[in-house]
Amino acid sequence: GKSSEVFNDMKKAVLFCLSDDKRQIIVEEAKQILVGDTGDTVEDPYTSFVKLLPLHGCRYALYDATYETKESKEGDLVFIFWAPESLPLKNKMIYASSKDAVKKKFTGIKYEWQVHGLDDIKDPSTLGEKLGGNVVVSLGGKPL
Repeated sequence: GKSSEVFNDMKKAVLFCLSDDKRQIIVEEAKQILVGDTGDTVEDPYTSFVKLLPLHGCRYALYDATYETKESKEGDLVFIFWAPESLPLKNKMIYASSKDAVKKKFTGIKYEWQVHGLDDIKDPSTLGEKLGGNVVVSLGGKPL
């Protein structure tokens, strides 16, 4: 199906990579977290999502961030461009050049976040800051 259908209300996080010939963007079927997965199998969706990111390759990801501020509950779609520092520049450039095309396929992306390593992303409060500065008090039901 079209990649815009890939991300629906049931998905919490999805990772995309380029095909071997670098001409297509494909969903990594094994690397997605469904909304219903949280609970028994998944300690918390954000931590599980971070664990899916490969240290040896670039990825695009969509993460459906549900969060609370003191006033309200919110949900925003975050587009993440994962490009570890240690990778060859050529790899990162190929992904960087396709990034906007990937983003255009999805409506409702509120934030874009370029990440260069686990230290940038592993702490949920970093995403909290992206989403609303210091007003975000919890992410995915977990206090920050």
